Amino acid sequence: MKKRFNKLLKEKEENRVVCNDEVYTVGVITSDEVAKWLKIQDDIERILDLGNVRIYNFRPYSKKNIPSFKFFTEKDFNWKGEPKNKTFKSFIEESHDLLIGYFNKNNLYLENAVLRSNAKFKVGFANVNASLYDMEIVEIPTNIDSFLSELKKYLIVLNKLKN
Repeated sequence: MKKRFNKLLKEKEENRVVCNDEVYTVGVITSDEVAKWLKIQDDIERILDLGNVRIYNFRPYSKKNIPSFKFFTEKDFNWKGEPKNKTFKSFIEESHDLLIGYFNKNNLYLENAVLRSNAKFKVGFANVNASLYDMEIVEIPTNIDSFLSELKKYLIVLNKLKN
């Protein structure tokens, strides 16, 4: 899967076109561990003043976990790295105005989800994988208010968000 990921990453990077549309819909891809200690959706709605937020969390596969439309696992990808779970695939294929990759550690499954997303504008943490994002923010995940305030500032400058 890593080989196909790198090939697709190179192709997408060469053909990247940044969209100038205003942000109305937000998708968030994060890990289960981050989602356990942060209320990402509430914070996005409060700070960015946006209401249409959808979140998908990655958690390692376990037979004990009940399948849920809020989570994806390594089992939700086929051997080519393509999403095979229908609800996860529809999330990835949806053209969100903004996709936030809310994770700061390399994880092939999280990165693959961000890469395959049809989002128009992708934002994430610096030092994860610069090729994935249109914009990176230097911060740590526990400082969500700071991350979102910085993001809001740049979205306003880029005319993607009204002040």
